[in-house]
Amino acid sequence: MTATHAKAAGPAVLVLEDGRTFRGSAYGAVGETFGEAVFSTGMSGYQETLTDPSYHRQVVVMTAPHVGNTGVNDDDPESSRIWVSGYVVRDPARRPSNWRSRRSLDEELERYGVVGISGIDTRALTRHLRERGAMRVGIFSGAAISDDAALLAKVRDAPEMTGADLAGEVATKEAYVVPAIGTKKFTVAALDLGIKGMTPHRMAERGIEVHVLPANATVEDVYAVAPDGVFFSNGPGDPATADHQVAVARAVLERGTPFFGICFGNQILGRALGFGTYKLKYGHRGINQPVQDRTTGKVEVTAHNHGFAVDAPLDGVTDTPYGRVQVTHVCLNDNVVEGLGLLDRPAFSVQYHPEAAAGPHDAAYLFDRFVSLMSQQQPHQENKSA
Repeated sequence: MTATHAKAAGPAVLVLEDGRTFRGSAYGAVGETFGEAVFSTGMSGYQETLTDPSYHRQVVVMTAPHVGNTGVNDDDPESSRIWVSGYVVRDPARRPSNWRSRRSLDEELERYGVVGISGIDTRALTRHLRERGAMRVGIFSGAAISDDAALLAKVRDAPEMTGADLAGEVATKEAYVVPAIGTKKFTVAALDLGIKGMTPHRMAERGIEVHVLPANATVEDVYAVAPDGVFFSNGPGDPATADHQVAVARAVLERGTPFFGICFGNQILGRALGFGTYKLKYGHRGINQPVQDRTTGKVEVTAHNHGFAVDAPLDGVTDTPYGRVQVTHVCLNDNVVEGLGLLDRPAFSVQYHPEAAAGPHDAAYLFDRFVSLMSQQQPHQENKSA
């Protein structure tokens, strides 16, 4: 991605790899950028979306028509920077209005060099992606605009998401600790594959000291912190490339340490159990995805951001080298696997983001389920801290 920073909103062009073109106005930085075109259905939480590392190398199309109304604050980012490679909105706010706002969304996009486009028919673009599937895209503004054939050639030269190994590009390079809030009850080793800041906070609220480790952490690194549980985070890229993390997950399962994975971590657990993964046509992104927890029968409204899924049988129990496993959660829109649970070992995972920042908090109980697993494995720790 290359960009210059300019206030004037000149023309901009969005070009999809199948040749469809949308023309609008420059929004954010001016220049050119490439990525996978995906749409997010959340009507709020754009700041959390932009700073979610799972969106690395993706151009996000907002289906909500008005974006930027509350500006940008210094409290809601989920990481230290904006990760999206491009941003597409229909009607950006001309003037933000919120007591926490510190600057406009346009200014924040410029600050991080994110090339965007506004003033296009995002509904038509979303319908196109729903019919044709997520695909490569380019946004061009300023001097980057040239003839359509040349722009299309650039888009088609950009790398695809299939086969992309991206977790290491967004994860922390050095381990760090998020201390427990109040009395410490447990220690968790969390593999950062693109973790959001609210995730270790949700665990810290429950008395967990979280050791956040780089994506390439070894089994020895994990157990050096003497964990009561192991957590695998969300993250970008193709889970088929995560052989190292799959090996670590298998070692955790072999030792019987309580395991909890979300999003990318769910796909890694699936692979560790012997299931395959595949790319969804256009993925699940937004904060309003309906999922049923089959263990309780309850339906949750959940926050999602994934373009790949686990290929596991929806019904019945499957035997694996680590015992029996079943699909515990399923998406009610398309029956995609949304969660896995082992019956003979303390391990489970979900395909969505239970920390839900921003988004609904229906799935917050999953952190309590993780605590319960660790309590069952280490009952003396819970008694000691009571």
